[in-house]
Amino acid sequence: LTASRLYAMVRERGYPGGPDHFRHQLAHYRPRPQPEAFLRLRTLPGEQGQVDWGHFGKLTIGRAAHPLMAFVMVLSYSRRIFLRFYLGARMENFLRGHEAAFKAWDGVPRVLLYDNLKSAVLERQGEAIRFHPTLLAFAAHYRFEPRPVAVARGNEKGRVERAIRYIRSHFWPARQWKDLDDLNAQAEAWCDGWAMDRPCPEDRDLSVREAFAQEKLLPLPDNPYPTDERVEVRIGKTPYARFDRNDYSVPHTQVRRTLTVVASPTTVRILDGAEEVARHPRSYDKGQQIEQPEHIEALVQVKRQARCHRGQDRLAQAAPSSQSLLTQAAERGDNLGSITAA
Repeated sequence: LTASRLYAMVRERGYPGGPDHFRHQLAHYRPRPQPEAFLRLRTLPGEQGQVDWGHFGKLTIGRAAHPLMAFVMVLSYSRRIFLRFYLGARMENFLRGHEAAFKAWDGVPRVLLYDNLKSAVLERQGEAIRFHPTLLAFAAHYRFEPRPVAVARGNEKGRVERAIRYIRSHFWPARQWKDLDDLNAQAEAWCDGWAMDRPCPEDRDLSVREAFAQEKLLPLPDNPYPTDERVEVRIGKTPYARFDRNDYSVPHTQVRRTLTVVASPTTVRILDGAEEVARHPRSYDKGQQIEQPEHIEALVQVKRQARCHRGQDRLAQAAPSSQSLLTQAAERGDNLGSITAA
C-alpha cells in the first residue's frame, strides 16, 4: 500500500496528524530495499555497440513541426560515438542511422544492444522476444546480432545513455545551426574531433581515437541495405499522390489507380509497378502541392480539348446543319472553342 492510501485509512480511524508527519513516521517502519550491486561489464574491441534515441525538442519546417531525434551509437570498448539527427524515430531513420554509423566506422560491431524500442522489439514475454522483422533482415545483411537488454535494466546499456548525456552537456548547449544538414555536419565534426580526443574509460592512458580498433569490426557488405520508405497510395480523381502530409503530382492517366511511393530523405519517386511515373524533391512541410509542370499542362490541355469537343457536340445535336459552318470556320483558322462556348 502507498503512503497516501495508508494515510487515508488511518484518517478514517481518527488519526489527527498531518500527511507529512505520517509519512515521516511510516518511513521508520517500512523495510528499506537492499541496494543492488552491479558487475562492471567489460567488452573486447569491436565486440559490442549500444544504440538509442535521444529527444532534442522540435524542428519547424514551414507549417510542420517535427520531433528532432538524435540517433546515437557508441562502441562499448573504445566509447567512440556516432551521432546523427533525424526528423522522427521512424524505422527508416533507425536503419539509416545504423548504416551511417557503419560507414563512418568502416565496419560493424558483432553485437548491438537495444532497450525495448518499438523499432527493435515488437513483443516480449519474459525471455521470449519477438524482434521486428525489418531489423532482423537488416541485421542478417550486416551480420551482427541484435540483443535487447533485460526489462528495467538500463545499466546494461549505460554506455549509450552516458553518451547521450555527454552530447547534451558538451555538444548541444548554445549550438547554432541553420538547418538539419548544417546540424549534422557539425555533429560529424564534433564526433571526429572533440569526442574522439577525450580519454577512453577502459584505458585512461589512451584517447578514444587511440582505443578505436577498426580492424576488429566486421567488414561492410558489398551493397547497402535498402532504407527507402515504400508505401502504396490510392490516387483519387485529382492527379496527386498523398505522402507524409503533402501531395505530389502524377500524370493524369494515373487517376483512380494504386501506385507505390518510394521515398529517400531527399527524393520522392512514384512507381506504377516497376515503371517510374513521377519524381519530386521531398518536402518536409505539410499541406503542400509539389508538381511537375508537364503533369498539370497535360491535364489542362486534355480538359481544354474536351471542353471544345463537348461544345461542338452540343451544337451539332441542337442544329445538325451547323456542322458545315464549323467546318468552314476551322478551314479559316477560327477558334472553334469561342464559337461553341455558350
